[in-house]
Amino acid sequence: MAPSSNAVVGIDDDQRFALMKFRRSVKDVLKPEHNDHYLLRWLRARQWDPEAAEKMLRDSQKWREKWGIDTTLHSWQAPEVLTKHFPSGSTGFDKEGSPVIIVPFVGLDVWGLLHSVTKTDVIRMILRHLENYLETAKKQAEIHGPAALKVTVIFDLEGFSIKQYAWKPAAEMVFTLLQVYEANYPEILKICYIVNAPKVFSLAFSVIKKFMHEYTISKIKIFGTDAKKWQAQVLTTVDKEQLPEHYGGTMVDENGDPRCSLIVKPGGKVPKSYYCTNPSFGSEKEFKRVTIKTGEKHVIDLLCSDNDSVLKWECGVDHHDIKFSIKRRDEEGNETIVHGPKKVTEGPTDVGVLVVNGPATYSVIFDNKSAFLRNKKVFYDVLITVPIRDLDINDDPTEGAEPAAACSGKTEAT
Repeated sequence: MAPSSNAVVGIDDDQRFALMKFRRSVKDVLKPEHNDHYLLRWLRARQWDPEAAEKMLRDSQKWREKWGIDTTLHSWQAPEVLTKHFPSGSTGFDKEGSPVIIVPFVGLDVWGLLHSVTKTDVIRMILRHLENYLETAKKQAEIHGPAALKVTVIFDLEGFSIKQYAWKPAAEMVFTLLQVYEANYPEILKICYIVNAPKVFSLAFSVIKKFMHEYTISKIKIFGTDAKKWQAQVLTTVDKEQLPEHYGGTMVDENGDPRCSLIVKPGGKVPKSYYCTNPSFGSEKEFKRVTIKTGEKHVIDLLCSDNDSVLKWECGVDHHDIKFSIKRRDEEGNETIVHGPKKVTEGPTDVGVLVVNGPATYSVIFDNKSAFLRNKKVFYDVLITVPIRDLDINDDPTEGAEPAAACSGKTEAT
């Protein structure tokens, strides 16, 4: 049996009264396993407001019905590309008995997956993994108590590239997942270690955290590539015997792999044989191109009228390098450099995002003034967008869309 309601500790009289009121108002939708620890998740997420918590819970129950979380999800047949190329796994439990989820994020080829299956397929795969971990947590709580009801997560961002997530379908999926998580899985996160985070990740995180609850943000700890620092922190939560060697533990898999790849699936590049022949999101991006003469600048002015906006760019130079910067000018004419100056060099395109707010004008500047001998051929795509307005972050399953996996007929039960 799950922990009994009288096991709840650490709440005051007003909070206990709110719990009693909330329990009475939602008794018609509660299941036997929905004890007071379950109800407290929704109350805390709504600052102990019983009416707001009731609305959140009832909305979530409707969402679970739409997605078949408690009915068809366990028997859903995942496309083969997802069973082979979705990165995630668990090697054990933390010191309080909670499941430890490890996600080798570089193995998530979001471009390849979304050319092969629908966004709904990917989200459903993530939901099934999450529901399985939460079911394990419930069983652990029977032994270790309510502290085991939450999950500990390690996101490994080694090799992270922001380029895939500046792509609209990928961005839409990320924001949809954030919306789904915040609305339907309150208070399940004990701690999330984001490790091996490159500097560019701070740009992405500054955008996505606008869609996250303060509680969720408070549980996220971000570390760079110094393994000694982040491994020491992870080991305060998880014993070595429960972690792969790669993450500071002592575990290896049957092949002697310190990453335990037989247990924690690494994902990886999706072969093009899985791609749908006619992806619904269209062809490759077409860049604007310009030749900037020696001693000159090329400036693109973008008007930002809304707060919570994002400036996105992809740019490059055909040969050599060019100075790149972004300037903000407010209504009073005050100017501030908000990005750069930096050099964009020949090779892979420079990709980035920047949180912007208005009313203001943002100027993207390619500066060739220091070059006295060479013109520079620059290509770019820049825009300001409001994610919550301009992206499709509807969390309804798109059952009518044909999964790209049907192009090759490859599906497999997990």
